[in-house]
Amino acid sequence: MNHATNAAEFVANGARAHWHDQALWFVREKRDRMAHSLPEWERLRETASAIKAHTTSHLAEYLEQFDEKATSLGAKVHWAQTPAEHNEIVHSILEKHHVRKVVKSKSMLTEECHLNPFLERHGIEIVDTDLGERIVQLRNEPPSHIVLPAIHTKREEVGELFHIHLGTKKGATDPHYLTEAARQHLRERFMSADAGITGVNFAIAETGGFVVCTNEGNADLGVSLPNLHIACMGLEKIIPHAADLSVFLRLLARSATGQPITSYTSHFHGPSPGGELHIVMLDNGRSEILGSEDFRESLNCIRCGACMNTCPVYRRSGGHSYEVTVPGPIGSVLAPARDAREYRSLPFACSLCGSCSDVCPVKIPIHHQLLTWRKEIGKRGLLPADKTIAMKLAAFVFKRPGLYDLAGKLMRLIGPRLSRYLLYNRLNDWGKQRELPAFPEQSFKELYAKRKTSQSPSPQSVAGFARIRGSR
Repeated sequence: MNHATNAAEFVANGARAHWHDQALWFVREKRDRMAHSLPEWERLRETASAIKAHTTSHLAEYLEQFDEKATSLGAKVHWAQTPAEHNEIVHSILEKHHVRKVVKSKSMLTEECHLNPFLERHGIEIVDTDLGERIVQLRNEPPSHIVLPAIHTKREEVGELFHIHLGTKKGATDPHYLTEAARQHLRERFMSADAGITGVNFAIAETGGFVVCTNEGNADLGVSLPNLHIACMGLEKIIPHAADLSVFLRLLARSATGQPITSYTSHFHGPSPGGELHIVMLDNGRSEILGSEDFRESLNCIRCGACMNTCPVYRRSGGHSYEVTVPGPIGSVLAPARDAREYRSLPFACSLCGSCSDVCPVKIPIHHQLLTWRKEIGKRGLLPADKTIAMKLAAFVFKRPGLYDLAGKLMRLIGPRLSRYLLYNRLNDWGKQRELPAFPEQSFKELYAKRKTSQSPSPQSVAGFARIRGSR
């Protein structure tokens, strides 16, 4: 995949790119207002970061403790190494219970495993019940954002989609009308479901319980009616103690959507009476990231999406241009960790402005990690030839001050006279979205030397200064 190529397709629709940018910046501004309303905001971030750092340094112990506690509450815990193993476990549970209809709340981990198409190939109907997720499911496309999965879709497109699939009035665009139609459509699926699948926002080692956060209550309804509940989670979702939960809940919604807290914060401790609860825990490369000093902190992510809402590249290129489950800045760290060759372009889809690190509620130094990935990709020989050759040529010049000065003088002399075609043509990617600045008449070294000379004290002033000091 190539992010720049994908982004060009998104940017080609200027109107869409503009309102996509504005919609996400609106969420970012809501986040800022919420952060400024709490005097202890930075202390909460520091505390959350410290809790996550402690957890990752003792992750094996806390995972075992969670397994033991959850099992003692009546849950059945399963461990999966790969997405294929995760899907097989889920399918075997559903097959054992003769399940043919499943309702699922938003779960980025099941998106990571491509669970939906896997179950559909086995004759099981699976319906996403989060409104945004249902929209992209009906559009046969993945989410473009981990919190706002259909942010790239205009209301007119949703209206046409619902007219085709839900039988709404043609041309209808009123959000309340479309939401009510979706509610009625999903209610039938809830009533007929044989099982419910949820994600996990936080799993508490101390209690063996876990928490699911939603704004629509769909997770609660999805697992309350059927007797079978399957919860899917990554290993990094563990936190040590119940007391730690309050820190993360205060940060999550404020960072994600600018709310004080999500509308529904649901706690699950064991199965409901007469039902079954299965918890499937997935590794899928997380252990390798845990062993990396450079990228370990990326496991601290609580999937709030704040880094996406603030990122100037993500806002203007759309989530689908990343071709990963978790797009944006944090996804550009996580994806190369799983397949550096496939996702080698993502760390370069970054301006290194540092805004992602500034808003991260658990203080992951995301832009530093992206810079480190750039270096790592170069070490592994995964840079394209044109970039490698250009960098080697630049390094050759930069290592030789005399040659660097000569090159600067030549460019100041002939640069303005160069044909624009040499700089702006289809073979020169650099010039496609950039304008070359005006060439200065003098180099910095020349200006510095001139200023230094003009500011040097004259012999007369030096002598006068000496006489004044001697008279004191």
